[in-house]
Amino acid sequence: MTRFAPHMDIALAEARAARDRDETPVGAVIVGADGRLLARAGNRTRELSDPTAHAEMLAIRAACAASGSERLGSATLYVTLEPCAMCAAAIAAARIARVCYGAADPKSGGVEQGARVFDRAQTHHRPEVVAGVAEAECTALLRAFFAERR
Repeated sequence: MTRFAPHMDIALAEARAARDRDETPVGAVIVGADGRLLARAGNRTRELSDPTAHAEMLAIRAACAASGSERLGSATLYVTLEPCAMCAAAIAAARIARVCYGAADPKSGGVEQGARVFDRAQTHHRPEVVAGVAEAECTALLRAFFAERR
């Protein structure tokens, strides 16, 4: 999993920045096949008063705008938390090649937990999924954030 570490470090930095804005600390990075950073984002749902402003959604929008296409077929998405069903559907629609995530989300995950969007017959694209990238660090960041709020 070490080959994924540099990009997940950027996603973690985005998650920390989201935490510092009092957002749920989730960060996402999209990288092209050539290793070029296409987009990076952290959650902004509260800031933008937008329930769709998840890190993954914001990164997908930015990467599509940067590439001039609604398809990111050779890209990899790095995200600190397992994508929810909404984000998984957007990942499939954008045809992202690979999803690497850190912490599993038993409550709201849409990839390997809960909805399992990529396993549905209606899903036209199924990316490669790599789970557990920097899992301990991603999980610790989320747990600390929610522990402070209890």
